[in-house]
Amino acid sequence: MGVGVSLILIAAGAILTWAVNATVSGVDINTIGVILMVVGIIGLILSLMFWSSWGGVPSSGTRRRTTTVDDGPPPGY
Repeated sequence: MGVGVSLILIAAGAILTWAVNATVSGVDINTIGVILMVVGIIGLILSLMFWSSWGGVPSSGTRRRTTTVDDGPPPGY
């Protein structure tokens, strides 16, 4: 689950928890909203924790070396 999906789950859960006043028999909409928010927050935290390994960002203390080879000027100079 990525950051975008986590934010959508958090937003949908907040809407169900605080903005919807409907009642459905057998289903508590507020509880579903809280569950969606908790799942979204956990997904967001996990995505941010593993972002560096998934995104290819080197971890702290790791240096990337670049080697450049100069063969001189092209022929004709």
